[in-house]
Amino acid sequence: MTFSFVNTHPGVLLLNAIQILSIFGVFKGEIDNPMPYSKFAMATSSEKKSNPRVPSKIGMLIIYVPATIVAFVFQFLLPHIPLMSSAPTTAGWMAFVHFLKRDIEVLFIHKYSGDTELNTARIIGFSYAMNTLLICLLSNPDISTSDTCWKLGTLLFVIGSLGNLYHHSLLAQLRSKGDGKIQEVKQYKAPKGGLFEYVAAPHYFFELIAWSGIAVASQQLTSYLIFGFMVLYLLARSQNQNNWNKKKFDEKDWPSTRKNLIPFVY
Repeated sequence: MTFSFVNTHPGVLLLNAIQILSIFGVFKGEIDNPMPYSKFAMATSSEKKSNPRVPSKIGMLIIYVPATIVAFVFQFLLPHIPLMSSAPTTAGWMAFVHFLKRDIEVLFIHKYSGDTELNTARIIGFSYAMNTLLICLLSNPDISTSDTCWKLGTLLFVIGSLGNLYHHSLLAQLRSKGDGKIQEVKQYKAPKGGLFEYVAAPHYFFELIAWSGIAVASQQLTSYLIFGFMVLYLLARSQNQNNWNKKKFDEKDWPSTRKNLIPFVY
């Protein structure tokens, strides 16, 4: 069967239509009501009582581990089960590496001191797991290492992943004292180094480069729509981050001219 960029199965077409509709609303939705995790997870005492919360590290694992498991099953297990038509894909491997990297960062790199809404973590975790399932299920299984899409997708994914990891490590260093203890949230410092000198969220910028690599290697419309959703979501997230930084730090530590996500552009 010839692989097609647009999967014409009625269920997939319906899913693509839903993806397109969600893309239109994600930017404004995130600007007006940021997802309550990370530094946007601050809550009043009454909110904490009405919405179950978990330590931030646990919350982030709830967000990333399900997608890792989905990719592991599709890439490692299903291809070896008789009568299963699933085959490993390049995009599927990238998704597995991406979320495994995030799990490792949560466990060994990031420093946490707050908490996260449990339901928010569940929603985001389910979303990432579903996206990963679609990438593994619908991507081209026959892409060759000599294919331009394989080369370009791999290059983008590697650059994005390494750049994302580097800037995450810079952020982690801000939260650690000389004795290894975690600083409290009120002691946030303005990020320095790398592309933090130009934008508020270079880790998001490189994450999008990695997601673009997954989409290119996937050769499937559904993956490009996932990438489109991530672009608008992280554009909004970076704008909120920049506004937060401008209120938190003075002009010397955080110039008002600093961009949100893309150096010199946005």
